[in-house]
Amino acid sequence: MVEQSDYTERLKMTQETVLIAEYNVETGAMVKRQMTADELTQWELDKAETEAKAQAETTKASARAAILDRLGLTSEEAALLLS
Repeated sequence: MVEQSDYTERLKMTQETVLIAEYNVETGAMVKRQMTADELTQWELDKAETEAKAQAETTKASARAAILDRLGLTSEEAALLLS
């Protein structure tokens, strides 16, 4: 479990305050609140994972482009060869 002081420090360190919006469908009421320490930890993990996946995709696309460039092919020509 994350200590409350750790959570408070991390919350201060973030550039934006991350809020959770909870909707009650029966009453239509909405409550906005700050994330709990556990929610903030999970949000940070999810954000890091998403950024890592995006970076991996960018690296993969760059490698594909470099290979096509070495072969002197466009992506359309490569797609035709592989179909």
